[in-house]
Amino acid sequence: MSNHKDRVVIRRKKTAHAEHHGGSWKIAYADFMTAMMAFFLVMWILSLVPKQDLKEIADYFRMPLMDAVSGGYQADYSRSVIPGGQPSLVPNPHPGTNSSQAADDRQDVERLEDLKSALEELIRIDPVLKEFRPQLLLDMTQDGLRIQIIDRQSRPMFSTGSAQVQIYMRAILRSLSAPLNEMPNRILISGHTDSLQYASGERLYSNWELSADRANAARQELVAGGLAEAKVKQVVGLADSVSLVKDNPAAAVNRRISLLVLNSRAERRMDEQAASGSEEFDLREAMQETEGPISIHIPGLPEMPSALPVVP
Repeated sequence: MSNHKDRVVIRRKKTAHAEHHGGSWKIAYADFMTAMMAFFLVMWILSLVPKQDLKEIADYFRMPLMDAVSGGYQADYSRSVIPGGQPSLVPNPHPGTNSSQAADDRQDVERLEDLKSALEELIRIDPVLKEFRPQLLLDMTQDGLRIQIIDRQSRPMFSTGSAQVQIYMRAILRSLSAPLNEMPNRILISGHTDSLQYASGERLYSNWELSADRANAARQELVAGGLAEAKVKQVVGLADSVSLVKDNPAAAVNRRISLLVLNSRAERRMDEQAASGSEEFDLREAMQETEGPISIHIPGLPEMPSALPVVP
């Protein structure tokens, strides 16, 4: 028997495999998904930011460094590249207006919006004002909250051809005194007449004098109702120069009293014009014709449109 053992040789056949691609594609895909997520997150955040804030941010990053160091941040709303929607109730500030003043103006607008809502609620629940709601028009303008008390053929505010206040007009004005007195804003009162000419006498009394006298009579009733005299900034008579119904200047609704609760922006402009020696105040939208049909909408109540259309 041989002492040598048979040697067992195992041969393994090696099979060639294709090289692996590695994980680099996963990294690129993860980077792409991260970038897309960040993009849509930014778009979502931008959609939640108010347009006014977007304009301030855009102006901040557009300002050169030297200007920022020398003069500080001053928003320039007129040069903003971000398009806005409806016109803002806060007008573009004068050069030199700082961001804190712009913030104060925005708060002022919010305060006037709250007053508008409070007055609408008061008209809805107050037994006196509720009866006369078709004669009360509330709207926001560039210069503040405008409250218009319009005349009706069957229910005039004043005696014909005079500034004698009717009893229901007195009730309306005195009911408005308390909420207006609570506001820090001052008031501009304007009187308006229709186009029917006043019978001229020896004193040559015209619609100009009549509208001014009626505006002052409205002021007196507001003060009698509790409004502080210092709250009244100005009383003006505009005769028939600003008709509510342009197609029918003789319409009863053109006879009205307008109470403009001035925002701080408009009041500053009045003070600047007075300081410069100007005797006229640029009322801008405050004295313009109301756009659209004459109506007032009180929450919880249907709209009360007038039978007379308003020409824009």
